[in-house]
Amino acid sequence: MQLIFATHNQNKAREIQQMLPPGMQVKTLSDVGIVEEIEENGDTISENSKIKADYVYLRTNQDCFADDSGLEVNTLGGQPGVKSARYAAEHGNSQANLALLLDNLSGIADRAAQFRTVITLIYEGSIHIFEGICRGQIIDQPRGSGGFGYDPVFIPEGYAITFAEMDSEEKNRISHRALAFRKMTDWLKEKAS
Repeated sequence: MQLIFATHNQNKAREIQQMLPPGMQVKTLSDVGIVEEIEENGDTISENSKIKADYVYLRTNQDCFADDSGLEVNTLGGQPGVKSARYAAEHGNSQANLALLLDNLSGIADRAAQFRTVITLIYEGSIHIFEGICRGQIIDQPRGSGGFGYDPVFIPEGYAITFAEMDSEEKNRISHRALAFRKMTDWLKEKAS
């Protein structure tokens, strides 16, 4: 059985492949001839996840899934949220995004935040949603050299170090993305058995 992952990232696909039951194979967009970037113009993380999954399903008529993630800060009304990658206007400029976030939180005591991942799986024509949330706090100054995006300022609940200070194995065990993918793969394993 084949599942198309709405990504061009082979590393992400490999990571999911290791979690899936035997006989289930993950293909990337590149593997199935979709070379264009899928426009993510939803107002929420959930909408973007669904937009990408729908796009792939309409193009291929095959089982597929897509994920979208973002950082949600309580006192900022859930921002940057769906705009996490382009918070400071330019897509993917992590330094500018981080600087804007810290600027917007300057002088604010409540720094509760959460990373959220939403996966939309289209399986045998039906839509299934899986969500992973990792709660924590935003600190004043970046710490650590690992990870990406907002990892240097996010300390998950129960920890004293940022995502960027963790080794990848530990981060992948507790992260929002890992939690959502675990829910999806557990569901798929149950279906396959």
